[in-house]
Amino acid sequence: MAAGSAIQIPSRLPLLLTHEGVLLPGSTMRTSVDSPRNMQLVRSRLLKGTSLRSTIIGVIPNTSDPTSDCDDLPSLHRIGTAALAVQVVGSNWPKPHYTLLVTGLCRFQILQLLKEKPYPVAEVEQLDRLEQFTNQHKSEEELGELSEQFYKYAVQLVEMLDMSVPAVAKLRRLLDNLPREALPDILTSIIRTSNQEKLQILDAVRLEERFKMTIPLLVRQIEGLKLLQKTRKPKQDDDKRVVAIRPNRRINHIPSTTEDEEEEEDHDDVVMLEKKIRTSSMSEQALKVCLKEIKRLKKMPQSMPEYALTRNYLELMVELPWNKSTKDRLEIRAARILLDNDHYAMEKLKKRVLEYLAVRQLKNNLKGPILCFVGPPGVGKTSVGRSIAKTLGREFHRIALGGVCDQSDIRGHRRTYVGSMPGRIINGLKTVGVNNPVFLLDEVDKLGKSLQGDPAAALLEVLDPEQNHSFTDHYLNVAFDLSQVLFIATANTTATIPPALLDRMEIIQVPGYTQEEKIEIAHRHLIPKQLEQHGLTPQQIQIPQVTTLDIITRYTREAGVRSLDRKLGAICRAVAVKVAEGQHKETKPDRAEVGDGEDCREHVTEDAKPESISETADLALPPEMPILIDFHALKDILGPPMYEMEVSERLSQPGVAIGLAWTPLGGEIMFVEASRMEGEGQLTLTGQLGDVMKESAHLAISWLRSNAKRYQLTNASGSFDLLDNTDIHLHFPAGAVTKDGPSAGVTIVTCLASLFSGRLVCSDVAMTGEITLRGLVLPVGGIKDKVLAAHRAGLKRVIIPQRNEKDLEEIAVNVRQDVRFVLASCLDEVLNAAFDGGFAVKARVERLNSKL
Repeated sequence: MAAGSAIQIPSRLPLLLTHEGVLLPGSTMRTSVDSPRNMQLVRSRLLKGTSLRSTIIGVIPNTSDPTSDCDDLPSLHRIGTAALAVQVVGSNWPKPHYTLLVTGLCRFQILQLLKEKPYPVAEVEQLDRLEQFTNQHKSEEELGELSEQFYKYAVQLVEMLDMSVPAVAKLRRLLDNLPREALPDILTSIIRTSNQEKLQILDAVRLEERFKMTIPLLVRQIEGLKLLQKTRKPKQDDDKRVVAIRPNRRINHIPSTTEDEEEEEDHDDVVMLEKKIRTSSMSEQALKVCLKEIKRLKKMPQSMPEYALTRNYLELMVELPWNKSTKDRLEIRAARILLDNDHYAMEKLKKRVLEYLAVRQLKNNLKGPILCFVGPPGVGKTSVGRSIAKTLGREFHRIALGGVCDQSDIRGHRRTYVGSMPGRIINGLKTVGVNNPVFLLDEVDKLGKSLQGDPAAALLEVLDPEQNHSFTDHYLNVAFDLSQVLFIATANTTATIPPALLDRMEIIQVPGYTQEEKIEIAHRHLIPKQLEQHGLTPQQIQIPQVTTLDIITRYTREAGVRSLDRKLGAICRAVAVKVAEGQHKETKPDRAEVGDGEDCREHVTEDAKPESISETADLALPPEMPILIDFHALKDILGPPMYEMEVSERLSQPGVAIGLAWTPLGGEIMFVEASRMEGEGQLTLTGQLGDVMKESAHLAISWLRSNAKRYQLTNASGSFDLLDNTDIHLHFPAGAVTKDGPSAGVTIVTCLASLFSGRLVCSDVAMTGEITLRGLVLPVGGIKDKVLAAHRAGLKRVIIPQRNEKDLEEIAVNVRQDVRFVLASCLDEVLNAAFDGGFAVKARVERLNSKL
């Protein structure tokens, strides 16, 4: 080999001692180096050497390097392999070591060990001289027969493998291109053989002996592959299979080892996955992509990271519900009953769902609507979405969008990234297993925006009926049909939703509940739920409607019913304590506890009145059931009332008026206070007002100054110039809450008119409306929520713009009966309605100028 290939190894070689594997000429091996002498060889010879000769070392097999420098070298194996160090990689974990990649060149024989430290060096003789075989005429005929026989078995072995694999095709070409004398060493390193068998091949210096020893190994490998093919079930297009022929592994005549079983299982899984792909009902484009990926997967070693990624992708594609759907329940009468049982009020929502059911009866391929429920928290937007799915008989999936600031949460990650996964839409479809579920996109108004993209923009394709039939997730990279999905979005306000996204949704306003609706909801749903959660029965506790009204008006002030639910839970917990104590006293009666037990029965509290104790002292324990919750019990359990009706008290002086404001939590009443003092004619505004509200205040003072003579409004000095030597201060409690909007204009005018006229505004009047410099009252939004807030506060009259009359139809009949509405088109009508007896206007005397 040296003369034929112009490679002459040095006569002195540093020795690398190995005991894990056997390196044969023409093969490559990766070995770990962590012993002292071997480490010193790498540091001194390989890392510091600069010539090609310094990278040639002698690899001695079947010899362990001592763990200490002080220990003597063991007896060295006589035959070794001269190798070229191709790569050196160092690491400190778990301990300092090097990993060498070496390629065998030729055999050598150790003549004499020259030194042992710091690493062994020996004088060697090169054994593989290829020219000697061509000169040995006596064995040429015999070697020719052995060579042809070896070549025949080698070709038979390779052709049993899958020639479409690049590594197998390359091996087939090597059989034709390499010299026959080099093939025994190369094939022995490839097929499954033990270290002892490789050591015997290494020691076979004579080529004839090497051929004779390698042929049985090839025959054994061929027989093993034949037996594997017989034991495996016949599969279409699977006659040839890539069998991992690993070095340092021995194949038995009966291939039933654990490794073979694992390979067989993995192969069966891939074949089963391919069968699922072919039998699935995915689109033609998706099927084409999956078949391409499964073909790549078959050729891919399992150790590659991409193998797991590709397999996960294919499994997801199989699990997606391409054509699997549930059958809708289209009985309108049953749907109406179910919706009424689950939710009280919400007539708009129920009407829209019933309309969808009716159209579905007439047309089967109707696209799913895209609804958006907008309303304050606690009014049941999320729960009604679940009820809609239950009514339709569909699967339900909720996607929380609050705080999401990455578009990949919607569209998914591309598979080129590590840890990529599909978006929430595709994941939800995989979870429910059907292609027509009800998707609830919760808190769509609280989407964020960051450097990772805008998720609201990614939702544009999802929520567009003209586009979502071919929604493309970045992970799938194929189109998926979302047109049958019923999307329901929820939001507290539309102000933070991008206009393009808002345009794609059908907005349905969900206003706050009236007091009567809250009472019905409490007794139909909330109280039974709390009793069940606390282990109580209606025979143990009774909450009359009067008590529920007290909780609503005195302990909560909200558009929804969440706080009401918590208060009812607090009452049930207090009653549960008394019931448990009563049961304990019943089992162990004690006269000292009789008084306390009677207290529990009367007021569900330990601080009962003395009269109640004297009246009930003769009754037996436990307390009589049901325990009645009255106002005294409420005060003891929930504490003193949090809210009081202070409207009349707050309007006991001029310069105060009641306005109505809209917030995402529902409507609220808003007090506007004004005062005047001597000054330089400045207007001071406090209460965290926005720019629009500040402009409304300037509009109000300008209109009053221009109409001061008409209404006989004067300042403290009697002048019609209201700001002459007078400062005005307007305040909007509460000061910590930011306020903005034009709807406080009429309230500011009324407040200032009361201040300068010295008259009190009626305590039962609230108002809302935008004003102009001409004294017109313009329409505003949120009328229903504002009217409900006035109704909750006990106000009897509400002044609204004339052009908002159409909004009164949305208000419940009982609220319209309790509240009298004053429709105003100008500020004159507002002032006449806001003050008792009207607001006097000085009659104008028409004068005609003479033209003479």
